[in-house]
Amino acid sequence: MKLAIVGTGYVGLVSGTCFAETGNDVVCVDIDAKKVERMRNGEVPIFEPGLELLFERNTKQGRLTFTTDLASAIKDAEIIFLALPTPPGEDGSADLSYVLGVADQLSLFIDDYKVIVDKSTVPVGTAERVHAALAKNLSEDLFDVVSNPEFLREGVAVDDFLKPDRVVIGTSSERARNTMKALYEPFVRQGNPIIFMDERSAEMTKYAANSYLATRISFMNEIANLCERAGANVDMVRKGMGSDNRIGKRFLFPGVGYGGSCFPKDVQALAKTASQHEYDFKILKSVMEVNRLQKSILSEKIIKFFNGDVKGKTIAMWGLAFKPNTDDIREAPALYIIEDLLKAGAKVQTFDPEGMDNVREIYGDKITYASNQYEALENADVLAIITEWSVFRTPDFSKIASSLSQKAVFDGRNLYDVEQMKDKGIHYESIGRMPIVYKNSLA
Repeated sequence: MKLAIVGTGYVGLVSGTCFAETGNDVVCVDIDAKKVERMRNGEVPIFEPGLELLFERNTKQGRLTFTTDLASAIKDAEIIFLALPTPPGEDGSADLSYVLGVADQLSLFIDDYKVIVDKSTVPVGTAERVHAALAKNLSEDLFDVVSNPEFLREGVAVDDFLKPDRVVIGTSSERARNTMKALYEPFVRQGNPIIFMDERSAEMTKYAANSYLATRISFMNEIANLCERAGANVDMVRKGMGSDNRIGKRFLFPGVGYGGSCFPKDVQALAKTASQHEYDFKILKSVMEVNRLQKSILSEKIIKFFNGDVKGKTIAMWGLAFKPNTDDIREAPALYIIEDLLKAGAKVQTFDPEGMDNVREIYGDKITYASNQYEALENADVLAIITEWSVFRTPDFSKIASSLSQKAVFDGRNLYDVEQMKDKGIHYESIGRMPIVYKNSLA
């Protein structure tokens, strides 16, 4: 098929590249001329494992191209995907100005039948608003609007796209349904479902799924905080819970809160939708509050360790991205922890395999950036672990102990076994587990 992808952010670029990988001709459109030129020159503007290989192969073979010209991009396209930003407004609602603005433009260019697909995460009722924007200048027999939410996990997005658990398609048009079915059938050959539903249900499905996962994370963070006070070990609780097949093992790991481009924004947007429909969604309000507080848990532990005074202390920080295998720092817990520590007068030395350039754009020389994880320890007092990158899982503990003046590690992702940490001579605090306190500590 011939496809146009409007927007080359995370969702647009992964979607366009993966569609090209299955033999479709894909034109990606973006208003950022410099970004388009970089991609034409073979540069992938985001870090996502496995994407660069597919990007290179499909650009070289001519199936994946880039332009700033919307009219030319959609001229021959059978399907036009809108993969545009929907950032949260001040009241938490999704900003649809990009989506509706492009819909207005498309209404001036389309002269034969197209399927217009909302790939962005959008509130319930957006398909109808896009339809209305297109219908201002177009006959309704020239287009159908479909809701096709994405369920990509950063870090494994390529695999998620090529081998999806399910494909959700919201449409009331038989013609659009058949077109979308033909497009996605190569991705579900192992039998995973293409689920057709109405547009509003498809839009709600995306928000409901992400909000439920955020709720699981927040619930486990609350359990972890209670475990610390009650003397239980959240690792054991998690295993006991996860072995129940009604619950399952995923999204039960406690930590320093969720971040990224999806969960924070989508929970806010669903709460706003509830408010607009005069429904008091109490659980979502609690989820947002729990997550806000959880992002300060580790900085509070560090400040308490120094008896409330971290002025002049140097904190080494491993991990900046909101999760491993991505350079995405949007709503990353690390940013909140850095803010807490700087505000309290501490110095921060950081290392992240992929996220440092993005953090440097925010903090400049207010913090220090190391070339590797051990350089970040030099002249530091304690270590904070924020992101569970694989490279942090089996470190040289003797090097950690000899580098840190206070020989203390604050683990926001529970990377290390508490029992194994006892004989390492390191003060160790994690999430939802009893701390290992040594005499060398200030606590």
